[in-house]
Amino acid sequence: MARSQPLVPQLPLALRFPPEQRLLTYLGAAPGMIERLQVLAGGGLSDALYLQGGGGSGKTHLLLGTCAAAEAAGRRPQYLSLARVRGHARDAFEGLEQTADLVALDDLDAISGAHDDEVALFDLHNRLHDAGVGLLYAAAAAPAMLEVGLPDLRSRLAQCTLMPLRMLDDAGRAALLRQRASSRGLAFEDTALDWLLTRCSRDLSDLTAMFEQIDRASLAAQRRITVPFLRQLLDAA
Repeated sequence: MARSQPLVPQLPLALRFPPEQRLLTYLGAAPGMIERLQVLAGGGLSDALYLQGGGGSGKTHLLLGTCAAAEAAGRRPQYLSLARVRGHARDAFEGLEQTADLVALDDLDAISGAHDDEVALFDLHNRLHDAGVGLLYAAAAAPAMLEVGLPDLRSRLAQCTLMPLRMLDDAGRAALLRQRASSRGLAFEDTALDWLLTRCSRDLSDLTAMFEQIDRASLAAQRRITVPFLRQLLDAA
C-alpha cells in the first residue's frame, strides 16, 4: 500500500502570504521585534520565538509576514494553523523537519488539553530543533497560562523567547486603514475614516474584513469613500 502523504493543510498559493501582511507593514511592534523576526526568517536565529497576544493583535500577520520574508530569502517556510489539525496533529507534522526551513505555528491554544496533539507537538519541537529549522509560535496566552497537560511540552514552550503583542489604539487603527487605502490607491476621506472607526470592531481581523468589503464596493461603484457611501454600505449589510 502506498504511504499516505503528510496531512499538512495548505493555504492557496495566492492567499499564503498576502502582500499587505508583511513584516514592515505591521504597526505597533515593540522595539527590535521586526528585526528579530527578520533574522529568524533569514535563518540566523536558532531559538524558537513565541508571539503572544489577544484576538486581533496581528499574530497571523506576523507569522505570514515572517514566512514571506523567508520565502524571499530563498528558504522554505511552512505556515500551519493548529486549530485546523486538532486531533490529527501527528499526521500534519510528519516530515516538516525535512521539507521546511521555517515552521510558523498559529493558534497554539487550540491543542491545549489534547494529549496526543501535545505529544506530537513536543516531538516536532525537538525534531525541528535538532534539524536546525526555525520555529515561530503564536498564541493568545503566554506559555505559563496555556492549559497544556504535558509537562515536557510546557517546559519547551517556556524556553521560547516570548514576544508580547500590543493591541492597536484608535490612532493605530486609523494608521492601519490609511496604510491599506494608500497601498491600493483608494480615496478615503478623513471624515469617513473617523466615522468608520467609531462603528467598527477593534479586532484587526474584523477591521481588515470590513476594509476588504469597502474596497470591493468602492471599486464596483467607482465612488470615493465618503460618510454617505459608508452609511449606505453598512446599512445594506
